[in-house]
Amino acid sequence: MFIFGQGPMTMMPMKLFLALTIVIALLAGCHGQPYVTEQRLEKGLVFVLPGIEGRGLLNEAICDGLNKGGVDCAIRLEDWTALIGPILNLRNETRNRRRAEGIAHQIVQYRYDYPGRPVVLVGQSGGAAIAAWVAEALPAGKNVDGIVMLAPSLSPEYMLDWALKKSKGGIVSFYSDEDWLLLSTTLAGTMDGRFTASAGRTGFVVPKASEAAIYEKLNQIAWDESIAWSGYTGGHLTSGAETFVAEFVAPFVLDFATGQLQPKPID
Repeated sequence: MFIFGQGPMTMMPMKLFLALTIVIALLAGCHGQPYVTEQRLEKGLVFVLPGIEGRGLLNEAICDGLNKGGVDCAIRLEDWTALIGPILNLRNETRNRRRAEGIAHQIVQYRYDYPGRPVVLVGQSGGAAIAAWVAEALPAGKNVDGIVMLAPSLSPEYMLDWALKKSKGGIVSFYSDEDWLLLSTTLAGTMDGRFTASAGRTGFVVPKASEAAIYEKLNQIAWDESIAWSGYTGGHLTSGAETFVAEFVAPFVLDFATGQLQPKPID
């Protein structure tokens, strides 16, 4: 069990924690699932997994961006977080993996109710880790059609091999060297408990050994200032900007849903 107050977390200044709490309160959004209808469910299902702040305007913008970008499947904003607080949401891996198992069960049920329809996971920040763990938790013979990670709060060395195996089209991961997180993961830790810069800032490390072949299904896309016009200015919170999602993320989701995405090898 994770116990608050142990380890490097105690080094985090209280002012930073209070600042995070205030920001989260300001960004809180509304409830409901406007993009989950029977008509949309018949076409497929996209799970949008928010960061440690839980549901708010930032991740609702991801849903709006997907819709604006032409994704006509059901778009479900799945809040995996607990009311106990963002820091525990970040560091309670045992609880988070249990929550990921619950979402995996939802996918299995959806596949039963709507056979042959695509399922895609879109995770931002901590939600990207949940997306990987959902894929890992799927039972044998079950998978998703694709995973999109936005500024993933996982350590760069996190092994994605099993998540890649459970995703037909693989994983697309957006990262930025301008991303320092709202609270640096060198102090607060990543979702997998490492005190290091996150893969959302540096990208994932691709293994050199023979098992690296599966990483041909990983497409890592570095932020470039030429796309700042879309609202994604390289910072962590802007990775879910509505226009950016509509222009650059939605096409990947559509390709995953239609089986058209060709995995891109990593040099």
